[in-house]
Amino acid sequence: MAGPGDDDEHDPILDDSIEAEAKSQACVGGGSGERDMAPSAPGPSIHRSGSRPQLDLSKAEIQGNFEERDPTILLPNQSDDISHLALDIGGSLIKLLYFSRHEEDYSNDDDKRKRTIKERLGITNGNLRSYPVLGGRLHFVKFETHKINECLDFIHSKQLHRRDPYPWSSKTLPLGTGVIKVTGGGAYKFADLFKERLGVSIEKEDEMHCLVSGANFLLKAIRHEAFTHMEAEKEFVQIDPNDLYPYLLVNVGSGVSIIKVDGEGKFERVSGTNVGGGTYWGLGKLLTKCKSFDELLELSQKGDNSTIDMLVGDIYGGMDYSKIGLSASTIASSFGKAISENKELEDYRPEDISLSLLRMISYNIGQISYLNALRFGLKRIFFGGFFIRGHAYTMDTISFAVHFWSKGEMQAMFLRHEGFLGALGAFMSYEKHGLDDLMSHQLVERFPMGAPYTGGNIHGPPLGDLNEKISWMEKFVRRGTEITAPVPMTPSKTTGLGGFDVPSSRGSPLRSDASALNIGVLHFVPTLEVFPLLADPKTYEPNTIDLSDQGEREYWLKVLSEHLPDLVDTAVASEGGTEDAKRRGDAFARAFSAHLARLMEEPAAYGKLGLANLLELREECLREFQFVDAYRSIKQRENEASLAVLPDLLEELDSMNEEARLLTLIEGVLAANIFDWGSRACVDLYRKGTIIEIYRMSRNKMQRPWRVDDFDAFKERMLGTGGKQPHRHKRALLFVDNSGADVILGMLPLAREFLRRGTEVVLVANSLPALNDVTAMELPDIVAGAAKHCDILRRAAEMGGLLVDAMVNPGDGSKKDSTSAPLMVVENGCGSPCIDLRQVSSELAAAAKDADLVILEGMGRALHTNFNAQFKCESLKLAMVKNQRLADKLIKGNIYDCVCRYEPPSVSQM
Repeated sequence: MAGPGDDDEHDPILDDSIEAEAKSQACVGGGSGERDMAPSAPGPSIHRSGSRPQLDLSKAEIQGNFEERDPTILLPNQSDDISHLALDIGGSLIKLLYFSRHEEDYSNDDDKRKRTIKERLGITNGNLRSYPVLGGRLHFVKFETHKINECLDFIHSKQLHRRDPYPWSSKTLPLGTGVIKVTGGGAYKFADLFKERLGVSIEKEDEMHCLVSGANFLLKAIRHEAFTHMEAEKEFVQIDPNDLYPYLLVNVGSGVSIIKVDGEGKFERVSGTNVGGGTYWGLGKLLTKCKSFDELLELSQKGDNSTIDMLVGDIYGGMDYSKIGLSASTIASSFGKAISENKELEDYRPEDISLSLLRMISYNIGQISYLNALRFGLKRIFFGGFFIRGHAYTMDTISFAVHFWSKGEMQAMFLRHEGFLGALGAFMSYEKHGLDDLMSHQLVERFPMGAPYTGGNIHGPPLGDLNEKISWMEKFVRRGTEITAPVPMTPSKTTGLGGFDVPSSRGSPLRSDASALNIGVLHFVPTLEVFPLLADPKTYEPNTIDLSDQGEREYWLKVLSEHLPDLVDTAVASEGGTEDAKRRGDAFARAFSAHLARLMEEPAAYGKLGLANLLELREECLREFQFVDAYRSIKQRENEASLAVLPDLLEELDSMNEEARLLTLIEGVLAANIFDWGSRACVDLYRKGTIIEIYRMSRNKMQRPWRVDDFDAFKERMLGTGGKQPHRHKRALLFVDNSGADVILGMLPLAREFLRRGTEVVLVANSLPALNDVTAMELPDIVAGAAKHCDILRRAAEMGGLLVDAMVNPGDGSKKDSTSAPLMVVENGCGSPCIDLRQVSSELAAAAKDADLVILEGMGRALHTNFNAQFKCESLKLAMVKNQRLADKLIKGNIYDCVCRYEPPSVSQM
């Protein structure tokens, strides 16, 4: 039963930490220091189309850190680039969310391709809403409440208070008419200050409703939001949005509120306790003289509670009380030894007192939560609030209590965005925020340098532009693996906005926030969908390698680290080796090394870690430092060399009978897949010969049986058996890999074979550059070059909208096999060597609906990811293994072994 101090997180838990926003531009446009701000007169608004404004993932990511480089984010005249914000103002912390967006910016050529694809695949822009679903970014920022002026400076500098509350609007609001959604006690306390300083009114939102609304959104929309924490091990839990309710939400602030959630807007506060975070901090301050909440947590890391707690073993002579299941180390009475010992307070170590307090309060919170779950028959308990703040021992203690009292039948679960529940709920309270129907596949989380952390004294610096970021990298982040975090520590007695210390190294004392999960920037991408041909999206796991295994994790982090110098050299050379490029290249190397070091220390720092996530993180980091396409010149050179020999290859293929041609085509795909600049072994090989010499050598070494060899089954499906002709495939999706010989001498001839059989072919390529992978933007020019030598490709490309303006000469060798089947190109929605089929472009999803064959080519898409993926249709996975570790783990083979894995539709779909 709750007492008078029973509160939620908005009551004070004193907290001396502050987080400045990762990519803060607060230094410009009337920024920090302007205490007497009179809002400027409204500037002219920019007219925008009323059509649905969606984020183009490819363009967004090519631009790197969009907010740092494009002045529209920072200037009030361009009012629709940043939309509404919401705040949760508690007794100690201000949690702020704001949403930024920008519109599509395609080239004319890509516009034509997309229009043709939309017409052929039946994609429409129709929307049943009366308001649009937005694409953009949700940013999480934190300030100390007693430094509210810094928060107001930040809002003013980005002109967040001048935005129309409906984010698709192009209006700049007149002075004095703005409204900001706010929850927490500060909504009342600071209402006049917001009006005076910013000229806006505060619309107060109910705290409990905001907490529940924020939790519902996170659990339904973010794939790896919830996790368990037992014995220092984090395990992410996938929550089915259709099976979320009912659950128990335990919000631990100064006091504890326990809320039973039955659905959207359906909740009841069923219990609580006045013994919470405020109790821990209040008693801790009296007993240890600590000056901050984090200092008290830091002490607990070094404590031994057995010096002050009475344990079961103390009562039973060091023995367990096994009859009732109590071990000797179980706490029988918190602070119990202080009764019998002739000691004064100063005789006890502050560290031991802090730990004893932490365990006492955390165990009680866990037990009370379990009893309420038992009372209502609930199996799920989620804990949130800034008392938890990602602190490992706090989570372990609560988890142990729930596990112990439930006899292992229940698990305590925690949330990565735990401190932002109220602010998220306030954000969601906008009548037409345009985000309520977003699903997990439409959210992508990015981790730029300086992205804010949860808990502790970690923060991102106020970086106004890329130059400031590079300067910070040069000064505070060294190369190597000794740095545990890519952001600096806030020294004591600073605001968190100016001074920095070098991040702590491996031998340093454990920080109170050492297990805190990093919070990045959430990208809302409404155009992403789940690949409709997955046999079971709920059980689909893209990653083949388990990086929760320490050995695997250390190996792959080392591989990426060793490849880094070559990647930097290539990236710098791609921009002419200028001094600016060298400086950015060095900053990229420092930044990515820091990411790798943090993941070595804390594998779950950025959520569930997989090889696909690691490779995408590298590409994101490159874009962050404005390296748009590091392998551009290499790809162009290899494309030209491969197109030059393509006519001879096509002539050779046309001279063969059907069976020999099919085998040669598959051999060609496998041989050409050797061209992978992400493989150290292959890079060394390239230095010993030309592209054509290496391709011919690779083809000559194609000896069956391959390590995984289902070619005979595939041949039977394609050519039939016993004189029986098989039905042709209606549409084949070919996921292509590398530029140059891989796509031109490998996949294009295979695509041509399907076309001559009357099968529609869709080439699926990256939306963004990644290493030497070909992109959807590059493929039309490649196809146009190939079509000059082949009538089949020319006719198919014309039908698929790839040769709208191209001038090609009809070939003269294949007219008798010409067909009316189109050749199309779609982007896959990602910019990584791997692909997670839970998040693909709407183009690809539409193309998949009539497809009956999926071909995944390349090590990244067919081995690193999706090797075990099951589909509703036939699938063929083709790759050359270019890493010995992967060969050992996956196919028990050797480097340069080949995989040809053919699978009929999943049994459940037949």
